[in-house]
Amino acid sequence: MSIAATTVVLLIAALHVYILVLEMFLWTTPRARASFGTTAEFATATKALAANQGLYNGFLAAGLLWGAVASNPVGFQAKVFFLGCVAVAGVYGAATASRRILFVQTVPALIGLALVLAARY
Repeated sequence: MSIAATTVVLLIAALHVYILVLEMFLWTTPRARASFGTTAEFATATKALAANQGLYNGFLAAGLLWGAVASNPVGFQAKVFFLGCVAVAGVYGAATASRRILFVQTVPALIGLALVLAARY
């Protein structure tokens, strides 16, 4: 695997750990509310829902980390699967929540996927 592909996979994993922290632990803080464009009232009302969503982001991060450290073929398969999950989640988020998610989540995942696939062949 190339250093570039591994670096991108690890950066995407780090992004999802950051999102996990925002959604699970900082959801009602000004920082998280600014990141997600929510009001204090909305954040308070949706705190449990956001924590659940954050947990799923943690699973994406864990899968990407697993893929980055596992030997092939499992490492390759995990990277492809979890990058695909990130890309699909980003498309869905862009369609339902904010177009910005497409550029924050989907584009990096597709770049990572292209690098992982290119390093394979």
